[in-house]
Amino acid sequence: MINVTGLSKSFGAVKAVDEVSINVKKQDIFGLVGPDGAGKTTLMRMVCGLAVPDNGEVRLMGETPGKLEQAREHLGYMPQRFSLYGDLTVMENINFFGSMYGLDRKTIAHRADEILELTGLIMFKSRFADNLSGGMKQKLALTCSLVTRPALLVLDEPTYGVDPESRKEFWKILYRLNREGMTILVSTPYMDEADLCTVVSFMDRGRVTAVDSPANLKKSFRYQVLEVRVDTRDPEMFSGLAETLDYSFYGDKYRVVVDDIAVARQAIERRLAEKNVPVVSIREISPSMEEVFISLAEPESYES
Repeated sequence: MINVTGLSKSFGAVKAVDEVSINVKKQDIFGLVGPDGAGKTTLMRMVCGLAVPDNGEVRLMGETPGKLEQAREHLGYMPQRFSLYGDLTVMENINFFGSMYGLDRKTIAHRADEILELTGLIMFKSRFADNLSGGMKQKLALTCSLVTRPALLVLDEPTYGVDPESRKEFWKILYRLNREGMTILVSTPYMDEADLCTVVSFMDRGRVTAVDSPANLKKSFRYQVLEVRVDTRDPEMFSGLAETLDYSFYGDKYRVVVDDIAVARQAIERRLAEKNVPVVSIREISPSMEEVFISLAEPESYES
């Protein structure tokens, strides 16, 4: 559905996208993950024809570069920032967007009702966009990008700044669209959302550093992770412990990244004994996407 080969784009001295190649297959949920400034938005804009690459090639749905505009008629794009009109109602925004694609009012109305039911906005057709919550604004933007019934949907950080419950609802909608045959390219700053993609591509400093399924990326993680449950809430419990590479604290447990399970376990138990903290459990667990991301974006973080 999307084939990007050797794509590059610079803004002055800054190389935003540097020789990127990715392949998004039919009915993928393909996730772009990376820190701010990694080049995700620039890459998406080039895919959508909103930015001209310095080098490289984009192919959509098998079409040659000369026929990209025809292929883009089957593409829906939702930008990072809410870009619809706050002084128009939900339905007026949809009508405006649909008319930009040459759809007649009857077709727009029919499709809008279907999508508004799907996104849960059917009761808010007459509400001004400025009066919608953050999550509802994102659903309206999604509705507008779906009114053309695209085969390919490109979403740039669609849930950024949205509350957790609205994020869950948004992803339920994406999964339903994907089951119905839609191919989705989505960027996200949230590692739990990266886990929901069928394929994840990590970007850093304009380059793709890894592409694979979440499961395979976790398998390739070169370190081990221990989950430590103890009767304390000290966030600095393992600070300075040489046998650990990194750790994070989540309410009632620690996730500790280590190079050697046996050696680290002994060191952790010694530290807890020194502090008279009873151990509830210590067990090896699978790495999270966040830990995989850190190892790819900041490999020095896990160096001994």
